Amino acid sequence: MAQLLEPLSQRFGEAPALVDERGATSWTQFNERVNRLMFGLRSAGLENNDTIAILSENRREYCECMAAATHLGLRYVPVNWHWVAEEVSYVLENSDSKALLVSDRFAGLAAAALDQPDCPALKIIAAMGEDPPDTFQSYETLLAKSSAEESPASGLGGPMFYTSGTTGRPKGVVSGAFGGDDKPIELMMFVGKAIVGNLGMPEAGRTLLVGPVYHSAQWAFSFLPLLAGNAVVMRHGFDAEETLGLIEDHEITNIHLVPTQFVRLLRVDEERRKRFDGSSLQAVWHGAAPCSPDTKRAMIAWWGEKISEYYGSTESAIISTISSAEWLERPGSLGQPLPNLEVRVVKEDGSVAAAGESGQLYFRNQMGTDFEYHKDPEKTKAAHLEPGVFSVGDIGHLDADGYLYMSDRKIDMIISGGVNIYPAEIEGVLVAHSSVADAAVFGIPNEEFGEEVKAAVELLPGFSASEEMAESLKAHCRDHLAGYKTPRSVDFEDKLPRHPTGKLYKRILRDRYWEGHARKI
Repeated sequence: MAQLLEPLSQRFGEAPALVDERGATSWTQFNERVNRLMFGLRSAGLENNDTIAILSENRREYCECMAAATHLGLRYVPVNWHWVAEEVSYVLENSDSKALLVSDRFAGLAAAALDQPDCPALKIIAAMGEDPPDTFQSYETLLAKSSAEESPASGLGGPMFYTSGTTGRPKGVVSGAFGGDDKPIELMMFVGKAIVGNLGMPEAGRTLLVGPVYHSAQWAFSFLPLLAGNAVVMRHGFDAEETLGLIEDHEITNIHLVPTQFVRLLRVDEERRKRFDGSSLQAVWHGAAPCSPDTKRAMIAWWGEKISEYYGSTESAIISTISSAEWLERPGSLGQPLPNLEVRVVKEDGSVAAAGESGQLYFRNQMGTDFEYHKDPEKTKAAHLEPGVFSVGDIGHLDADGYLYMSDRKIDMIISGGVNIYPAEIEGVLVAHSSVADAAVFGIPNEEFGEEVKAAVELLPGFSASEEMAESLKAHCRDHLAGYKTPRSVDFEDKLPRHPTGKLYKRILRDRYWEGHARKI
């Protein structure tokens, strides 16, 4: 893979490029294995601009799959492994996937998804790991029988991340920044170097990945630095005490965390926290969800002023950044927009807000990059004020010095532990229960996760509110939805507050839980 990995292979040789629970892959091995995977995918009939799906926990092979797809001009879909079979099947169909690369851990989920009636036929299904099922081709066998010779680049491949949709179904986000026949493969290396340089990472550093790489932020803060020469140490899950040990043992220089992980780190035994040696850390980034000021101050006091925050989304990438020193001067700020980003605050009447005035936040990338929702032109149009100027539904303001603040969310979305959850999908499942007349789902405060999922339910005549009924409704949700979407608690209402037109006044239900909080998110 000459344009991307060969220079890194020559520079770093047998030094580890990828490390997980099972072992390490050197830069030389990484390059060779990616070449073999490219050959195998081409031999299976995959062509430029085709789509592959990856269903796996964080593991070294995941990075091989993404690197091969990038070089072959393939679009790749990192699949959320918390989803149930129906959701996985839908994404395989909606994304037009032609191949599925799956780990042995999720082979059962993959098999159930492939059995769904609308799941597409795939050209290749390969299972990673030591115990792949007989029904799938072995990933290692695929590599072993493939050539390690270089394959010519054929356009630039890139990711398509799926976000939960306001109408229930996940939506694929297609970014104009990645992928396309008109973009050279070297662009990914350029982007990786820009990420490393602009975000304070050393040129040959070591990244710790302890969040799922199917999340766009975890991908950006691990895979892109990898292409610039930063080794990646990864775990398939997050354990606070183990994370401290990994930072010390591998002399980690870069890490991306979410506020929930901050909370868990601060709960580690005080003696262990005192012994922690984080001197190798140079860039600690957090985002994906609002962070409690008390939590952030405690982390800065512990790890020092190397903690930076960004604001962004799958659709926009990074919009603004703020250092520890700036944040301590302006608590609650999300920083100043990047030089290439224009932030426009638009009031309800359509006028542009003055400094200090709140409104819906719109963004424009001055380099011309934009996004669209895959196969959903109406949703794409609704997100745009005009071509290239878009919003993800957040409410906030800019102060007189150009610092961004976010205060609320216009769209109906919950962020719990850094994961976006759209209530419409959950409400649809609830009203399908035989006892439910109407349902409303919204986020309420949670100290550890930021927000948690709350359901308010109106029962049909003949059914009574009880703890047993609440547990029955939650079990019903678990049967049809990923676990993180299941309501943590259920309230019963005699009548939900709906306008005669049918509009649900969810804010009436939600606001009672947010009294006394500075923000409503």
